[in-house]
Amino acid sequence: MNINYEYYRIFYYVAKYKNLTQAAEMLHNNQPNISRTMKQMEEEMGCKLLVRSNRGISLTPEGEQVYSHVKLAVEHLQAAEGEIMLSTGMMSGSVAIGASETALRMVMLPVLNHFKKLYPDIHIRIQNHLTSQSMEAVRKELVDFAVVVTPEIIEKPLVSYPIIEFHDILIGGSDYIKLKDKPLSLNELNSYPLVCLGDNTVTYHFYEELFHRHKLELKPELEAATTDQILPMVKHNLGLGFIPDVYAREALEKSEVFQIPVAEKIPSRKICFVENKNHMLSIAAKELKKLVLGYELIG
Repeated sequence: MNINYEYYRIFYYVAKYKNLTQAAEMLHNNQPNISRTMKQMEEEMGCKLLVRSNRGISLTPEGEQVYSHVKLAVEHLQAAEGEIMLSTGMMSGSVAIGASETALRMVMLPVLNHFKKLYPDIHIRIQNHLTSQSMEAVRKELVDFAVVVTPEIIEKPLVSYPIIEFHDILIGGSDYIKLKDKPLSLNELNSYPLVCLGDNTVTYHFYEELFHRHKLELKPELEAATTDQILPMVKHNLGLGFIPDVYAREALEKSEVFQIPVAEKIPSRKICFVENKNHMLSIAAKELKKLVLGYELIG
């Protein structure tokens, strides 16, 4: 049997993403060519490797066996190519990242700015998702790694490393300026309109748990799609809101909003780096990982 290496490379991406369209995009090819190549590979190997259905693509037992070997070979070759490019100063390639909104703004944007100055030829693909979606992308190896706000549960093969801590503060607009001089309890806060992220976010569950610990129920009046939306809603006196202190700094300096002290301690939160130990990082992804984990030295 003398299978063309290119067939194995294409099979690797099809098996990895279990989607012909996505594999074609990663290979800069088109779906008919990918389908044709897979059919030829199956004919030459004399067995079925893929099962196509309305739900996508799955691997046959033979396909799983082939993929376990092909995955190691392709990723080792990619790593070797990356090391050669790095040593000769011609580093290129791409890195796929999952990032929650807060992590993207607070960590990844300054890190990527620095990274692109060092390696301008590296293509960066960012998937801006909720924390849960970013972690699932890492689990399925759709991205190289993710940077997210404090994941609640990390299960193998995922591993997590803390990058920085940050603190949320409670802010209000001009209609609530009288609240800025006296600590407000969480129980008292429930008598005011509260702006919060949706109940499918890590932030919502963080505050839901905080209120629950004090035998209270989190009852937001307004739901924001992103953290960036909370500040303008508060500015326009639609309610009070918790946001990271760095988000509010400029508005506080301009007296567009006011910090409201909270009687109970608001725990700090973390931004974490999450990767899949079963996924071999390219040399470019490894270099970016170093910068992310050393964020405080950059920022």
